[in-house]
Amino acid sequence: MRPSGRNARVRRQSLIPESFKQDLLNRVDIVEVIERHIRLKKSGANYVACCPFHTEKTPSFTVSSPKQFYHCFGCGANGNAISFVMEYQGLGYVEALRDLAESVGMKLPEFEPRGTNKSDAGADLYEILQRAAGYYREQLKGAPEAIDYLKRRGLTGKIAARFGIGYAPAGWQNLEAVFPDYQDKALRECGLVIDGEGGRRYDRFRDRIMFPILNQRGSVIGFGGRVLGDGEPKYLNSPETPLFDKGRELYGLSQARAAIRQGGRAIVVEGYMDVVALSQHGIEYAVATLGTATSAVHVQKLFRQTDEIVFCFDGDAAGRRAAWHALEVSLPVLEDHKAVKFLLLPPEHDPDSFVRERGSEAFERMLGETQPLSDFLLEQLMSRVDMRTAEGRSRLIHEAKPLLKRIAAPALQLQMVKRLAEFSSTTQEEAARLTDIRIVAGRGFPQRPAAARAASESRGRHQPQRGLYRQLLRGLFVRPALVLEVPLEELNVSLPEAQVLSELAAICRAESGLHVDSVIERLSVPEHVEIMKRVRASLLESKLEDENIEIEFQGAITTLRAQRRNPRLHELEQKAETQGLSDQEYDEYRGLIADDAALKQSRSTQPSVL
Repeated sequence: MRPSGRNARVRRQSLIPESFKQDLLNRVDIVEVIERHIRLKKSGANYVACCPFHTEKTPSFTVSSPKQFYHCFGCGANGNAISFVMEYQGLGYVEALRDLAESVGMKLPEFEPRGTNKSDAGADLYEILQRAAGYYREQLKGAPEAIDYLKRRGLTGKIAARFGIGYAPAGWQNLEAVFPDYQDKALRECGLVIDGEGGRRYDRFRDRIMFPILNQRGSVIGFGGRVLGDGEPKYLNSPETPLFDKGRELYGLSQARAAIRQGGRAIVVEGYMDVVALSQHGIEYAVATLGTATSAVHVQKLFRQTDEIVFCFDGDAAGRRAAWHALEVSLPVLEDHKAVKFLLLPPEHDPDSFVRERGSEAFERMLGETQPLSDFLLEQLMSRVDMRTAEGRSRLIHEAKPLLKRIAAPALQLQMVKRLAEFSSTTQEEAARLTDIRIVAGRGFPQRPAAARAASESRGRHQPQRGLYRQLLRGLFVRPALVLEVPLEELNVSLPEAQVLSELAAICRAESGLHVDSVIERLSVPEHVEIMKRVRASLLESKLEDENIEIEFQGAITTLRAQRRNPRLHELEQKAETQGLSDQEYDEYRGLIADDAALKQSRSTQPSVL
């Protein structure tokens, strides 16, 4: 079974020697790498530019030459030279390493037998697919039926050229004229041919309009073929190959990237012809999924390009199902500064037919009537129940609970709880309790005065702790092994920064000598990765040298050892933030705070034994 997702990526990365990666990062200059693609401007010790990963007018993308990493203070994108090449050029990890290595005259070491890894097998397959795409384009010129079909769909030669549209002739072995070694296994590996019964090989695509599928680098990685007549299937896509994973790729993204960034939004549609027809009418920021439902990876990929995604589907039952699935996969990757919207067209139309019949202005007016994810979610749920009855409103809460819990954007989650309370005729506290949403006291819901004071004081005490833990995390960017000096037993494990320190310590104990980037790659909790990214971003604004950051780390260790905590105080702090305290518990809490302060004062006045 092939590894997938983050675990597969970590596995591939672990196959590359850590020493090679560090040697490569030492040889490349991140400023030079990024300046190959965007123009940087010197600003103090750093360089700045408008972020290439989202639309902005004021530069917030910062590159540090001394620290060799970048960070966007607008969208949060950050990393080193390797991650920049991966994100900007749409490359896999191994491809990015190979690209950077070649730029400085290094050779990527052989880390697996040839052809067993997706990226390692890539170079030959790219060339084969590119030759096939050229062949299909040439065949279109001599195929009047295919040309007439495209003209009837309103496409010009210019738009066909923009998307590299071609034609696969009827016949079983046309590619034999393109590839003299028609039995080459690479043709099967990249999905161009099929080995039938008895070893008889034949072309996968026959008598079809051909749509090349490109990765973000602009290389052909697969095809979609549309039948000319009434045959089945109507659309035939390349199978999963070492280069093509349909759950991760989007048709038209390579062509749409500039328009997406300029327009500040991306439209997701269902078909190749939808993308091409919209582009024909000047709407060039549309992409399509590849014969599969929208995935969370699709959403994440688009959020790297823009802050707004519009899912535009047919208004029939199938379109509504597709829209609902897109909503579900979007919830765990939402951020409060990002927006997902929905546009369901009249049932008789898809984007292709709508824009051909009514024009681009009418389509763009429809875009002005999109429905935010929050409205779409509640509207769809309420349509399934009888809101006039107590039972219907109860079911609404039941149906909403698993969806609200999956929302990753905290502010949006809070707003959704409030709206659910309005529609279900409950209080906000009751809606939060019934949906099992943890709302931190003081963030929108009323409390008893004593409980509110306790929660506020608890958060105030947590803030210095979190600042202390961030000082420790900063030191790890100088030397990751320092985490082994952290007295983990003294940490307040309810705080995420403390959880990061614990996980980092486990990683460094299991595998010594790792670079900080390699340590971050091994973090298993997304929130922990984000914390490390924010800490790294703070270093861009810091003028401290590495030596002083390490001194800061040692000072934080000393402070931490002096802050031994009363377990009951910690318990009450937790309850103050999550449930609130009774007046009696609040009095106990205040007394423990006073005792804790006195203990710390006595420790600070004790003579040193050094």
